[in-house]
Amino acid sequence: MAEPRPVARPYSPTALPSVTARALAFVAIVVGGICGGLIAFAITDLQCGSDDGRAEVVLPGPPGERTTPPAPPSNDEGCTLITGLAGLAGATASAGAVSVVVVLVLRAMGEWRRDLAPDG
Repeated sequence: MAEPRPVARPYSPTALPSVTARALAFVAIVVGGICGGLIAFAITDLQCGSDDGRAEVVLPGPPGERTTPPAPPSNDEGCTLITGLAGLAGATASAGAVSVVVVLVLRAMGEWRRDLAPDG
């Protein structure tokens, strides 16, 4: 007697996105996090501490004499920690926001695939 051939599982459509779509979603979340972190770091770095460059200012005095005002006391202590934390917070927030969009897109792709599946 011949052995019975195994029966293949019936096709069942899945809402799981393809591996490529999931990989691209992961890359989008990472890139969004990096961009948000860099933006938050740059903005905080610009706002924190004193200005390193001093502008040349014409003060009242003899005509044509240019003087540079004295440098204000340095206020950079703690700025490295603050800018680092701001960059981390910005990266976390933007990666979270991008991940919400990615989940919505992947779900929509699953629904479109389900709607396009042939009825059989």
